[in-house]
Amino acid sequence: MNFFQLEVLLKVVESGNFTKAGQEIGLTQSGVSHNITALESELGVTLLKRGRGGTSLTSAGEYIIPHIRSIVANMAHMEQKVASIKGMELGKISVGSFPSFTASFIPALFSICKERFPNIEIVLYEGGYEDIVKWVEEGTVDLGFTALPVKGVECIPLLEDPLSAVIYDGHPFAEKDAVMMANFVEESFIMLRSGCEALIEDEFRKAHLPLRVSYNSKDNETVISMVKGKLGVTIMPNLAIPEYTEKIHILPLYPQLVRNIGLIMKSSENLTPIAQEFFKIVTDYFKEHGE
Repeated sequence: MNFFQLEVLLKVVESGNFTKAGQEIGLTQSGVSHNITALESELGVTLLKRGRGGTSLTSAGEYIIPHIRSIVANMAHMEQKVASIKGMELGKISVGSFPSFTASFIPALFSICKERFPNIEIVLYEGGYEDIVKWVEEGTVDLGFTALPVKGVECIPLLEDPLSAVIYDGHPFAEKDAVMMANFVEESFIMLRSGCEALIEDEFRKAHLPLRVSYNSKDNETVISMVKGKLGVTIMPNLAIPEYTEKIHILPLYPQLVRNIGLIMKSSENLTPIAQEFFKIVTDYFKEHGE
């Protein structure tokens, strides 16, 4: 079995089409197709469904792809072990993150990593909490940053991110020192559906309070803009709130509501050498900064 063909297959699965995969690895579309066809012929099964809308895995492909990811990851692990023995630092690390954590911490963490290991490649996958957990489970990323708790993977708590009430200029809440859940009952509520909605909804259920959601959005900036437009109020994690808060006010909640953010991986013992180094960079960073 040709190892390069396995890498080509993974690139096609990640990008969704032959052309984009070829651009990323320096092959023509026909070159990508030739490698996939040769791999399918050797295995004796069809791995990809080809259509105008792109490519997708067949049932056989869905079954085989985790094993292929494992083979490629193990090969990368071996290559990095050999490089480590030779005193070289090279390889690739893939990291999953969600937008507000990315904006706040990823530039610093990646900069430290690149400064220590300038020859490595760092790939960032950004999505929601569920995306990140799935990427870790499937081996698409080596490590992921997400909200805890998460079952079935190894978790390292990093920081607590309080949630706050976000209101517009002139709103009656502006006179309060803190906002209680009961205060939101009569308000038009704008729900940020980026993962923390479950935490907010659970808090209202525990308090036996109704929540009148007038608008929903997955985008932090959209929610802030709607609050500025006086369409309603919201509750957001502090990391998701912009640094410049013109026309809005940020108030603490009482009792306090926080999301716990951590680093997740399938197993810290099975990380590649460079992923282990990144793991150390992350844990040292949050210990040093007291987050």
